[in-house]
Amino acid sequence: MSYRRDVKLLLLGTGESGKSTILKQMRLHHLGGYTDEERDGYREIVYANLIQSMQVVIEALHDLNMPLPPTLRDKAAYIMSIRVSAHDPCPPMLDPMVTKALVALWADPTTKACVSKSREFQLNDSAAYYFDAAERIGAQDYVPTDQDILRSRVKTTGLTEERFQVGQLNYVVFDVGGQRSERKKWIHCFENVNVLIFLVAISEYDQTLYEDSDINRMNEAAGLFESISNSRWFAQSSVILFMNKTDLFKAKLITSPIYEYYSDYEGPSDYPTGCAYMESKFRPLYRNEAARPLIVHFTCATCVAPSPLSLSLLRNCETEG
Repeated sequence: MSYRRDVKLLLLGTGESGKSTILKQMRLHHLGGYTDEERDGYREIVYANLIQSMQVVIEALHDLNMPLPPTLRDKAAYIMSIRVSAHDPCPPMLDPMVTKALVALWADPTTKACVSKSREFQLNDSAAYYFDAAERIGAQDYVPTDQDILRSRVKTTGLTEERFQVGQLNYVVFDVGGQRSERKKWIHCFENVNVLIFLVAISEYDQTLYEDSDINRMNEAAGLFESISNSRWFAQSSVILFMNKTDLFKAKLITSPIYEYYSDYEGPSDYPTGCAYMESKFRPLYRNEAARPLIVHFTCATCVAPSPLSLSLLRNCETEG
């Protein structure tokens, strides 16, 4: 007689480490993806991400003393005049004037040069992706693609729960907010967790926190991982560490060498050496290795097909509990 077993997974990590994206991946691969109605709901989120990202870049152009050509200043002022917030949501369709302004601004080399300096200010990881797609997104018949949805960003507050079934296992996945103000809410999710999935955005080695510009994001993540992974709440839980955003990490190494931020880094500024170094900063922090070995995966949460991250996670879960 067969029976189903519940597996409780908890996604933890600092803000913008990719927790919600992992949840979207699971939905795409194990819950049949998104309905037309749900995709319609993401349209306004994508619009907001696109407009707000360009507003951040325009502000950064001023702060970094990188003036736009006079022919683009009216377009920049127009984009800055658009209010996008919970109280001023985006319309169901982008105004063609907005699209034209966004396309023109992104075509300018000064704007691209500013985005290349994004470690000096706080910019959505997917900004360049959305800028490249501005014309497509601005089309009247626009429907968000899987990639658009995976890259969309809404700050997670409170608790998000997703349930799905694979084989004889019922998965219950919890995603909680990563910013400091959200962490006090995690405690209610800790009980009877089979698998703790901790995410680290390794591409953030050269960035600081939104909440505190003096603190390196990787150092913050390391401290949180040490505290959480060794907590009594997870003494009986398997711990999986996702070293996430490998695509961004690989791209950054070319222009932002790790040794500029970590004095103990030795070796070339290449992807394999960089990955090994990042793992070496976290693995020693985990003190339950003998009882439950730490499982480490290097992942790209925004990669759509077919999800090795999701499949490897499920294989690990099948052997646990």
